[in-house]
Amino acid sequence: MRSSRNDLSRRDLLRRSAAVGGMAGAGLLLPGWARSQSPGLASRPTALEGGEIRLEIGHAPFQVDGRAGHAVAINGTVPGPLIRLKEGQDVRIAVTNRLSDEDTSIHWHGLLVPFQMDGVPGVSFPGIRPGETFNYEFKVRHAGTYWYHSHSGLQELIGHYAPMVIDPAGAEPAPYDREHVIVLSDYSFMHPHTLLARLKQQPGFFNEQKQTVAGLLAGRDQPLKDRIAWAKMRMDPTDVADVTGSTYRYLVNGHGPRSNWTGLFKPGERVRLRFVNAAAMTIFNVRIPGLQMTVVQADGQDVRPVTVDEFQIANAETYDVIVTPQEDRAFTLVAEASDRSGMARATLAPRPGMSAEVPPLRERPILTMKDMGMGDMGAMDHAAHGGGHAAHGAAQAPPAMDHSSMAMRDPKNAPQVKLTPGVQMISPKPVDRVGDRGTGLESVPHKVLTYTDLMTLTPNTDTRAPSREVELHLTGNMERFIWGFDGEKFSENTRPIPFRLNERVRVTLVNDTMMAHPIHLHGHFFEIVNGHGAHQPRKHTVNVLPGGKVSFDLTANEPGDWAFHCHMLLHMHAGMFRVVTVRPEEGAR
Repeated sequence: MRSSRNDLSRRDLLRRSAAVGGMAGAGLLLPGWARSQSPGLASRPTALEGGEIRLEIGHAPFQVDGRAGHAVAINGTVPGPLIRLKEGQDVRIAVTNRLSDEDTSIHWHGLLVPFQMDGVPGVSFPGIRPGETFNYEFKVRHAGTYWYHSHSGLQELIGHYAPMVIDPAGAEPAPYDREHVIVLSDYSFMHPHTLLARLKQQPGFFNEQKQTVAGLLAGRDQPLKDRIAWAKMRMDPTDVADVTGSTYRYLVNGHGPRSNWTGLFKPGERVRLRFVNAAAMTIFNVRIPGLQMTVVQADGQDVRPVTVDEFQIANAETYDVIVTPQEDRAFTLVAEASDRSGMARATLAPRPGMSAEVPPLRERPILTMKDMGMGDMGAMDHAAHGGGHAAHGAAQAPPAMDHSSMAMRDPKNAPQVKLTPGVQMISPKPVDRVGDRGTGLESVPHKVLTYTDLMTLTPNTDTRAPSREVELHLTGNMERFIWGFDGEKFSENTRPIPFRLNERVRVTLVNDTMMAHPIHLHGHFFEIVNGHGAHQPRKHTVNVLPGGKVSFDLTANEPGDWAFHCHMLLHMHAGMFRVVTVRPEEGAR
């Protein structure tokens, strides 16, 4: 688990935040690649390059739309510097901890590195103590868009993240004329541990979009009988995100919505947008009204081009898209939080100073019985009530089902799950949801990317049938904010999940909660089972939709100890974390 020796005190946070009161603006605290009116990455120097790179981690002031806050920053900026390397090269990255009171670390998210270089304190190395330097040394084995971030405490939540681009050794499979990195993130002026404490103290603390009596009387959302049924199960159909726009500011390259980060283009150019979701607790729905996007890469791996109008990007995922704006005008880039409590906003424009209309937030989604693990029973909700959005009867409960809290924890549905206080429900009839649109996108009238749209550009190298299957349940109690695997927090079960070196395993993740969980396996790519055979997409992070399940095939070919966890940072911090071990079979040479 992420760890630090000491937490930053509230007094220190306020003192350091106050120190930025007289500073000119957030642009001074941004690396070159992230500054607004950017012509793109072609204008050097915008990245750290070469075989020797130095990074420093320290406290720093931070501003969002003119308001001062505090950050843990890389080389003094949020986001940190872009690192750009070449496939096949060797690199040494010296990371110095300038924090006076806590350890730090860097995890190279998505990069295949020796496990000793993976950067997870307590799993792959001890961490970096204050005043010390750790040298990460590895060969860059593959190309793509990735990112790097802290794996210590809650540092990632307050700015310790940055992008990384690896150029291919050969020809670029998806040529482009210009490129921009788009790092999406969330930021709260509330102390990270206060965020966690509020969620522990009161479920739905940050949810300001709950159903109301006024809505009931106006015929909005659920009818009375369904509200009663859901209340008996202690379920809230509006509880889509734990931390919302009531406290979060949603950022594009460190810029708040009012600051309006702008990336430039010339009409007719092929513009590559390298999206990274570095948010701690936010899934984004991304669209550019007036422009279609052609997805060419997912989690750094090349895919067959697929053209969409919108895509959902979960925490820690990356997507590369190409847009070709023909008109001499500005376009708004919208990254809407999945619960629609706020948005990140940016602009693509042919000249500085231009902007386009910013669309209003769409209606917030309402969860359905399918999100409760009732299988396709939830389909009636989407078909009859506009895809689960705010509409009368949108989460109608089938009368034949037993919705008591006892029935929702029936051990027969998952005998391996321990019925601890951390288990609020066990999905009675979970279905594979890789072909489903993300939460809130069920009925939008345009093309939305799903995992079934993704196919690798080249065939996967290992097409063996799995020799065994592993099923893991993602469990939680939203009332108490407890999260885990198979009913246990990491603190309650530190036994590793063992794999034999080079074995082929099918892993099925079953979501026994009503929240999405982006699950990340360190040190490996796996193939999502989506029906495309040898072209099933390779990913390092997969978003498991509420009440559903996802299967992936894994070739355990990277020996060592690897973290395996939910990338909702506070879910991981509250227990949804395990360690995977990959070892040679006994007696094997």
